[in-house]
Amino acid sequence: MKTIRIGSGAGYGGDRIEPAVDLMERGALDYIIFECLAERTIALAQLNKLKDATKGYNDLFEYRMERILHVLKKQRKTHTRSPKVITNMGAANPLSAMKKACEMADAMGIKDLKFAAVTGDDISAQLENYMDSTVMETGEPLKNLKGDILSANAYIGCPGIVDALKGGADVIITGRVADPALVVGPLVYEFGFAMDDYEMLGKCTIAGHLLECAGQVTGGYFCDPGFKDVNDLWNLGFPIAEFSQDGSLVITKLPGTGGVVNEMTCKEQIIYEIQDPCNYFTPDCIADFSQVAVEQLDTNRVAIHGVTGKKHNGAYKVSVGYKDCYIGEGQISYGGTTALARARLAGDIIRKRLEICGCEYEELRIDEMGVNSLYKNSVSSHICNTAPAEVRLRVAARTKDAKNAEMIGNEVEALYTCGPAGGGGAVKSVREIISVASILVPRENITVRVDFMEV
Repeated sequence: MKTIRIGSGAGYGGDRIEPAVDLMERGALDYIIFECLAERTIALAQLNKLKDATKGYNDLFEYRMERILHVLKKQRKTHTRSPKVITNMGAANPLSAMKKACEMADAMGIKDLKFAAVTGDDISAQLENYMDSTVMETGEPLKNLKGDILSANAYIGCPGIVDALKGGADVIITGRVADPALVVGPLVYEFGFAMDDYEMLGKCTIAGHLLECAGQVTGGYFCDPGFKDVNDLWNLGFPIAEFSQDGSLVITKLPGTGGVVNEMTCKEQIIYEIQDPCNYFTPDCIADFSQVAVEQLDTNRVAIHGVTGKKHNGAYKVSVGYKDCYIGEGQISYGGTTALARARLAGDIIRKRLEICGCEYEELRIDEMGVNSLYKNSVSSHICNTAPAEVRLRVAARTKDAKNAEMIGNEVEALYTCGPAGGGGAVKSVREIISVASILVPRENITVRVDFMEV
């Protein structure tokens, strides 16, 4: 029975590259995916594209692509099996990313390599048609959104990837596709699954869901020393999905790598970002994980059973990026037996100083990092029973303009000489915050396109 091996080369935009190279070289893979987009990432990429029309793809795209192309070149030279590469690193500009990758391949002397760019997710030019759409986070119409809109990108599904593979692409670069679609696409292509075979699409979807965060399912985010120990995290291996014609699925990793694949790591990843296990909405189907079962077959080999699916809801989720606010921040450290008392006094001083200066803010946080910054006092007081030897005070405020945001860091820095005693290591910053609002758009209103380039 035909089985396809797909490796995960990245689980987020800034992930490391070495495990991906190892997978490409030793994994006997058919495909490797690089999942590098988050909710805000593409809005930030749109900002970069506005500044430079040739940019807007992932910041590490060229760094990763150089390593990927090096492996493909070596495998072509030695007539070694090469995996096809599928990635959403195109972000806001898949076409420019494809052009850059093609230029890099040509400069490296690589021949007979075909690239594809999948577009159609960017609906910014049509967004005016949807201003009465309900924002999922607020329940209000999109037209009530406060802040300049920067981007609007739909979570499209796998058909564009399938078409790229039918066109002979070796490297496929997309924008905002749904994370599992990076895996669903090659599986649909390889096995010829119909786009209305929702049961099989559900099985493909869980394969993508398990791979999308890379090292998270091989023990990285799972590890908790003393409770859930994982060996050699410095050498964490990324996962491989073995998917067969009948829909059976096994998750594994390369021998000689750190980390672990077991029932617990897979269960944790399965429930990641799942609100309703009966109805996991994706562009290609509604996956049903409610009857999922995991089975340890062998060391670092786990089988996944019981997943099914049903017809999609007829809509694409669209992430609308907009300029929301500014965050002004300042930090300073105190050490010694009275560190906590001095940090708390400093916090009181800042609060009063901001009032005197007339600083206008929507939200203010004064955190004692290492003491109460995660859980605040109601929980932290039960966990921390001894006085800390050092405290990092963090003051941050959400403001509507940069001028008010700047006051926060300035007042924290002034604690150097205005007291209390012993403050050090002060830093300050102002950040413009890009937020995301979500709406639903009828899928028939969005047209997906595939472009090709060759060297």
